[in-house]
Amino acid sequence: MRTPRLTLAAACLAGGGVLATLGWGGMGAAAALPGDEAGAGVAVVVEVTGLIDPVMAELIEDSLAVATDGGARLLVFRVDAQRSVVSDARLTELARAIADSSVPVAVWVGPNGASLEGKPAQLFAVADAVGIAPGTGVGNLGPPLASLSGEPVAWANQELLRDRKLGWRQLISEGVVACDRLTLDVLADRYAEAGIPFDPQQVQIPPDEEQCVAPLIGDFLVDLEEFGFVADVVEVDGRPRLSPVTQVQFRGLSLLDQLFHTVASPPVAYLLLTIGMGLMLFEFYTAGIGVAGVVGALLFILAGYGLSVLPHHPWALALLAGSMVAFGIDIQTSVPRFWTSAGMVMFAAGTWWLYDGVSMSWIPMVVMTGAVAVAMFSGMPSMVRTRFSTPTIGRDWMIGELGEVVEDVAPDGVVRIRGALWRARVNRATPVVAGEQVRVAEIDGLWLEVEPTEGAARDYRERRR
Repeated sequence: MRTPRLTLAAACLAGGGVLATLGWGGMGAAAALPGDEAGAGVAVVVEVTGLIDPVMAELIEDSLAVATDGGARLLVFRVDAQRSVVSDARLTELARAIADSSVPVAVWVGPNGASLEGKPAQLFAVADAVGIAPGTGVGNLGPPLASLSGEPVAWANQELLRDRKLGWRQLISEGVVACDRLTLDVLADRYAEAGIPFDPQQVQIPPDEEQCVAPLIGDFLVDLEEFGFVADVVEVDGRPRLSPVTQVQFRGLSLLDQLFHTVASPPVAYLLLTIGMGLMLFEFYTAGIGVAGVVGALLFILAGYGLSVLPHHPWALALLAGSMVAFGIDIQTSVPRFWTSAGMVMFAAGTWWLYDGVSMSWIPMVVMTGAVAVAMFSGMPSMVRTRFSTPTIGRDWMIGELGEVVEDVAPDGVVRIRGALWRARVNRATPVVAGEQVRVAEIDGLWLEVEPTEGAARDYRERRR
């Protein structure tokens, strides 16, 4: 069995090298901007969601370069981010690139339910404009980054956001988000441009909550005329509306970068790590290298990348690895005992304290802990007994072997044969108590049929003459 295990280890190393090469090769690929056929320029919209990790940081930096080199009129980040796992120095570098960009940079927090918090909020505060969608929130900035203390920010009353999160209505009422209110004169000009009769007695100015939010990113873009976005006034249902003229290009992560960005999220990295270790543990009790071993190795490699990005406690990671060793000790006996219980304690503790500074929902923790408990207390021991009872490997050698009763066999119990524990039942009328010797008489599926070495009664299944 040693050669297949070495092969599995080599496959892990080779797979890690390939994924690392593809991952770094796929990052930072710049895409050219489309042609400006209408003469109104191009606006670039970039989606930034989840953790600000190395992959997302490179997307932000690359988008600034694409917008600058391609002559874009405007760069807009569509943001829904609450945590950052890159260094403060890297965040400062990105913030200065945004602040010093020759292309105007705007940020839209959306869609409904999105939020901008923590260090990502400090990063995007240096943009030229910030807009919000209904149902969003901004805040919990935390301690200010010293390197950004002198940079101007796009919102007012920033200290209100330092230790709390404000909802969209509070952001408007507190004046945190800038808002250009419409007047009757502005509305009259729009009605005239759209060719609609204007009656000041019938036209009502929308409330602030309607004027100062953008339900869709298109609504946010058409209000950025001062930053170079071109829009026409058109009639829609008898009312004037702004229609974009500037072309919009949407950019995001490539498929490979999306994979690495997803793997670097706390719940995904944890699930991949647990499943990968479980599959490799399963493979150690099978003959040769199979699908479980290869899949487990790949998942383990991906989890390793995710944990290299996410802040975690090494001792908690060691507990998770140690739990698999503890499970393996009892699995080879096919009867869960002390080490299985100890492994569950280590696994639960490692799960709870795995991450340092980033949070994970309780749902994946509870689901995976329950799944591991079922697998290690029932599934894996049954699998091992089944494997070793197949004709391929066989247990015929055990017939006639002597063993010791560990739990009373009356009629079912547990015996120890050559140091391994097995489920057994007595094939005689006389029960056998713990400590007595028995002999293996027959193998019936997953069970050993045993008989006492002395004083055995006649087999109750034999018919009397």
